[in-house]
Amino acid sequence: MKKKSIAVLIITNGPGELSTWVRPIVDNLNKINCSYKINERLNYSLNLILVPCPNATGSEYKVAKSWNKFEVITKAETFWKLIIWPYKYAKWPQKGIVIFLGGDQFWSVLLAKRLGYINITYAEWISRWPRWNDIIAAMNIKVKKNIPKKYRYKCQVIGDLMADITTNNEISLNLKAEKFIALLPGSKKAKLSVGVPYFLEIADHINNKNKNINLIIPMAPTTTISEYLYFQSDQNRIAKYYSSKIKHIKPIKNSIFKFSIETSNNTKIFLVNKHPCYEVLQKCDLAITTVGANTAELAALNLPMIVVLPTQHLNVMNAWDGVFGILGKISFINKLFTFITKNWYLKKKKFFAWPNIKAKKFIVPERIGNISPKQIAEEALFLMENKKYLKRQKGYLSKQRGETGAIKKLAYIIFNSIKRLS
Repeated sequence: MKKKSIAVLIITNGPGELSTWVRPIVDNLNKINCSYKINERLNYSLNLILVPCPNATGSEYKVAKSWNKFEVITKAETFWKLIIWPYKYAKWPQKGIVIFLGGDQFWSVLLAKRLGYINITYAEWISRWPRWNDIIAAMNIKVKKNIPKKYRYKCQVIGDLMADITTNNEISLNLKAEKFIALLPGSKKAKLSVGVPYFLEIADHINNKNKNINLIIPMAPTTTISEYLYFQSDQNRIAKYYSSKIKHIKPIKNSIFKFSIETSNNTKIFLVNKHPCYEVLQKCDLAITTVGANTAELAALNLPMIVVLPTQHLNVMNAWDGVFGILGKISFINKLFTFITKNWYLKKKKFFAWPNIKAKKFIVPERIGNISPKQIAEEALFLMENKKYLKRQKGYLSKQRGETGAIKKLAYIIFNSIKRLS
């Protein structure tokens, strides 16, 4: 690592946080610094710390490295070694900041204490360790109110980072005359094992009833075509429950869609491997998606959605958070978790999709249970034929989006913190 006076370490985990939180924050921070005269710019290094998380895909390191924005990137599997021997990975400056942007908030507190750095935590729903946080950037006033009074002075309400999702106006898409449904089967292996065969069958049912609807899959940056081929094959034990298979995947020349899937039932699905592809999603009429951070992205784009969680395969969906994800990979514990999830957690938890959690009511449909692809396809077709329901959902999503500016506010909090340490 080049010698810099201040180290900025960003802690994160999965692909959603990496693309929608980390990258915009880094870009804004650098933009603020570059707005100053050369001799007035702050001298800091940007570093990315990936933490252990069952929601990660394993490709986060490769994606982050391709951005050429960080001086040091540590892989999730080396996190504990980093905690024990931090100077093995870099000659960290004496002063620095650890910023939490995904994963478990405890990891950022632990690393900050280990290095003697200050800690900034973005608290989306709750601030878990306010006593050890130096600065808390809260999504809303509710997060702040839930912090013990003696620590509230540390908290600033900045808003929802997801509300700052913007499209690339330089790309013009002439898709107005066509109908599009986006399919989001997930980006993590645990979800793809179910999502790929399940969503392929949804696509076949939709195409069988209405061949005028175009189907697209916006691929996550951490997902590859080979993974789609793997999870629809006999190597994936879930695939045997579904009849839809991929016949071939072909590249498309001179198109915004780089590849197309053709199923064994002759259904064509366009793949978009540009990320983010918000300008494409905004042209869609509807999205069918798994639960997760993608529901927040879709909500920020005001794209109506159907959120799907087929519980018939919970035993292989080990995408648990924190220590439960690690324990969930142990066979007998996983079976226990599956039982608890089906018989208690799914019944107790009211909402799973981000817009519903935020609104505390159903504004997008959640289909959770032993739901078949055919049922989801039929609901999607009904909505496409009755646009008034899509228009109503779009209005609800618009009201929940909130004001923009959170990304810039957090970038300034980081910038001013660096300034104080300089």
